[in-house]
Amino acid sequence: MIKKQLSLLLCGILLLPLLLSSPAMAAEGMDVSVFQGQVDFSAARQGGVEIVYIRASYGRTGVDARFYQNCAAAQAAGIPFGFYHYLSGTTPEAARQEAEHFASLIRDQPYSCRPALDFEGHRELSKTQATAVALAFLQRVEQLLGVRPMIYADRSTASTQLGAAVAEYPLWLAQWGVSAPRLSGTPWTQWAGWQYTNKGLVPGVAGYVDRDRFTEAVLVSKDSGASFLYTVRRGDTLWALARRFGTTISAIAADNGIRDPNLIYVNQVLRIQGEQGERSYTVQVGDTLWGIARTYGTTIDQLVRLNSISNPNLIYPGQVLQLP
Repeated sequence: MIKKQLSLLLCGILLLPLLLSSPAMAAEGMDVSVFQGQVDFSAARQGGVEIVYIRASYGRTGVDARFYQNCAAAQAAGIPFGFYHYLSGTTPEAARQEAEHFASLIRDQPYSCRPALDFEGHRELSKTQATAVALAFLQRVEQLLGVRPMIYADRSTASTQLGAAVAEYPLWLAQWGVSAPRLSGTPWTQWAGWQYTNKGLVPGVAGYVDRDRFTEAVLVSKDSGASFLYTVRRGDTLWALARRFGTTISAIAADNGIRDPNLIYVNQVLRIQGEQGERSYTVQVGDTLWGIARTYGTTIDQLVRLNSISNPNLIYPGQVLQLP
């Protein structure tokens, strides 16, 4: 039975790029949470649902009450799926904390579609503030999971609250009652997902459910070896980063709009095209294992075991630590 379920899931994933080659051929989907109760994903699949998004979490500590059950049931039914997080925080730091909570929940789950940020209900924020908050969450998730996430927003939010910096991440647009999503006035030129109604009817779901269409841009496989995010540390140079990750100074500068290759800043987030390979970190003055673990999405215990550290409170500048 397990082999059969795995075969169904792999077949679905392999066929999706053929089905999703353009928005006009987008796959039918739905998104669910505890509010849909127990979902019969096999019935939904037979009823035409090809992709499902499952709410994993909300806020700094919230976990959807049906997260684990929905994940297991969708996998058993052979439906490709992804997860989303409902953001409550209104500052970049709060957003990063929520991203860490979200990533910790889904890290070991067998998802094949991009993690998604559900960004709504933040009307009190200015465009600059909202953009900074959304970007903080998206970048942190990408750093922790090595997968580029996408953002869910309604048309009003996408056009009035989110700036161009967020548009490097795929858009899942909520716009109901229209024949096709309209992107004019937003920083995006194409959509990865379109939630076209909140009153869909699907076999296996009691009552209304959100219905969506998804293009191949939601697939994690589209990112294979493409790029990753790197946070600049004290002592980094573009020359050293280019050498470390098998790319060039000019490529990093071009991808990040850097005019002076000799000038980068601590905590600056760079997108790097190249192979991340084995991860290591050189200890800097003022570093602690707790801080390093938090930055790289691991634990003190993992660092201690991996590096044979006898005293977790004693690390040295210049010491090279292997990262999980």
